[in-house]
Amino acid sequence: MGSDGKIKLSGTVEIDDTYVGGKAKGKRGRGAEKKTAVLGMIERQGNVKGKVVKDMKKKTITPIIRDTVTSGSKINTDEFLSYRTLEKEGYFHDFVKHSIEEYVRGDCHVQSAEGYWSRLKRSISGTHIWVSRKYLQNYVDEFAFRYNQRKNGNLMFFSLLDNLTKPYESVH
Repeated sequence: MGSDGKIKLSGTVEIDDTYVGGKAKGKRGRGAEKKTAVLGMIERQGNVKGKVVKDMKKKTITPIIRDTVTSGSKINTDEFLSYRTLEKEGYFHDFVKHSIEEYVRGDCHVQSAEGYWSRLKRSISGTHIWVSRKYLQNYVDEFAFRYNQRKNGNLMFFSLLDNLTKPYESVH
């Protein structure tokens, strides 16, 4: 159920981050202790890719974005500073300012990404109860697979089988 390899996202892509971990006192979101950062990229009306990252610094996330999103795509984010240099990377970048309670401006928003995070976290707390940092990428990949197959109905089962047989076929 891993990622779709080198297939890149394109068009309008929302990029957002979330933090996964147990409930902790103190700071929430970016910089919270004992939380693991996950970078998410989602095409409008399309697919999603997620990557567990050690931090949300520009030098960490920019290469991931470059490898995941086609150059020339429109990227929507929030106002986080690490996203500010995306235009220099060849993207059309627009952002909403959550700090002033701006969540949508025209077609600029990250609502799809935030909805995806909500579903991912509900799945973790409702189905898996808890996940370790070590295996979090596996859960992110599983949920991305499910999300990306959401319009295929019964085809999800066959798609899963196809993915399971690929490593076997390449070895034998």
